[in-house]
Amino acid sequence: MANGRILHTMLRVGDLDRSIAFYTDVMGMELLRKHDNEAYKYTLAFVGYGDETQGAVIELTYNWGTTEYDVGSAFGHIAIRVEDIYATCAAIKASGGNVTREPGPVKGGTTHIAFVKDPDGYQIELIQRG
Repeated sequence: MANGRILHTMLRVGDLDRSIAFYTDVMGMELLRKHDNEAYKYTLAFVGYGDETQGAVIELTYNWGTTEYDVGSAFGHIAIRVEDIYATCAAIKASGGNVTREPGPVKGGTTHIAFVKDPDGYQIELIQRG
């Protein structure tokens, strides 16, 4: 698998429009593509920071009629590198996002991190570019 590449992380969401708005308006991603599957009653929306041939993206999966999921205890978080974690968190809050851990050094280290929660309860770790 030396030539492998991570393509995407899939998250099941209860309100696709709300999730697309969060990842585009609050997190600054782009809606890269969207597809309805009439036969199996689901919609996929792919969001990310630019061309998905160059980096991993997030696949938002909406199963028609399902409005919520139990995130569970096995899932941890998605990590995103940012240039200025303090400005990023301020912009997220100004856009209505939920910063659940204010930016600052990680315990026992010097790397600055923060956490944001998306509308479905998934955690996103922001990591200050070093």
